[in-house]
Order: sequence, then C-alpha cells, then structure tokens
Amino acid sequence: MYKQLRCHGQGEWFLGQRHTVCCYCRTSLGICTLNLVKVLDFSRNKFSGKIPHEVTSLQGLQSLNLSQNHLSGKIPENIGGMKSLESLDLSQNQLSGSVPESMSSMTFLSHLNLSSNYFTGRIPTSSQLQSFNESCYAGNHLCGSPLKDCKGSGNEHGVMNGGRGIGEGQEVNWFYVSMPLGFVSGFWCVLGPLVISRQWRIMYFRFLEQMWWK
Repeated sequence: MYKQLRCHGQGEWFLGQRHTVCCYCRTSLGICTLNLVKVLDFSRNKFSGKIPHEVTSLQGLQSLNLSQNHLSGKIPENIGGMKSLESLDLSQNQLSGSVPESMSSMTFLSHLNLSSNYFTGRIPTSSQLQSFNESCYAGNHLCGSPLKDCKGSGNEHGVMNGGRGIGEGQEVNWFYVSMPLGFVSGFWCVLGPLVISRQWRIMYFRFLEQMWWK
C-alpha cells in the first residue's frame, strides 16, 4: 500500500469512491487506494475545478500539496476534520471565498500556505492560524491577525463602548464634536461680557430701553 502519492506535470485527476484516486500525469495513469497514504502531492500541474470534498475524508493524511494549479471554488468547509494534517499548501491557484472556520481546530498544522489566491474576509481566530507568517496569506484580500485588522471591526484590545471597539484606525466624526464647541463659543461671545462686566450690563439694558420707547 502506498504511503506517498506524487503527480507532477500536465494532467487531470479525480477522487472516486473508496478513496481511489485517478491521476493522469502526461501519458501515464496511476491508480491507488488512499487509506494509508500520508502524503498527497499534486503540485505543479494544470488541475482545474473545485477541490473534491472527498479529500477531507482522508483522516490519515499528514501532508496535502495542491499548489501551482488552476483550482477554483472554495476550500471544503469540513477541512478542519482532517485532524492529522500537518502541512497544507494551496498556494498559486484561483481559490476564492473565506477561510473555513473549521480550520481553527487543526491543531497539528505546522505548515500552511494560502498565498496567491482570491480569498476574502477575516482569518478565523485560533492559536494555530495566527502563528503563521504574513507571507502564508499574501496575495489575497484577507484581514485579521497576523494581517491588518478588518475595517470597521475595531481593535480587539480597544475600549468597548456599546459593544463596539474603539481602536486604531477608527475615525472620529469631528462634525458632532464641533457642534457643542461652536455653541459654547457663540454663547460667550454674545452674553459673556454681560455676565462678567457690570458696565456692559448697564449699557445693554439702556440700549434695550431706548429701542423700546422708539
């Protein structure tokens, strides 16, 4: 029984029932049962289409490399069920969507490369996913640690105010700040002298009296 399956070059592949993989590499056809396979390397091919959901049922798989292909669609949502996976490389494809939340439970994952795809959204929070270098997520539209904070999310270490974080990068609306300042300034410019100076008060009331009798 094979423990490693590698396929490089032009070709097609599909994963059938009972964990049987068919891989057309140039002119050769390799077929094997994957029950005991630990390493699956299909990098540097021209594979296209979505990642088969059946891949996630390979519970004994420790390394999965599908990099440098033309794969599209999303990462299977239940990929987090691959508890034995230590290395995952999906870089340089055309994958999109968000990083599945289930990946936060992949505690044995020591190598990850999702770079050069079309992933979007927040990176799920876990001690594992945040431990990787920024380059592992480069070339996408992702946010959250270890990358920059997501816009509008606030800073998780900021002061909480009504359920919303106030952190770095959050702009202050100066229009609302200037309104009370303008009111206070206008009040003191007009009525301030009357409050402070007795002579101003006398002159003011004499002026009003003259205006009244006119």
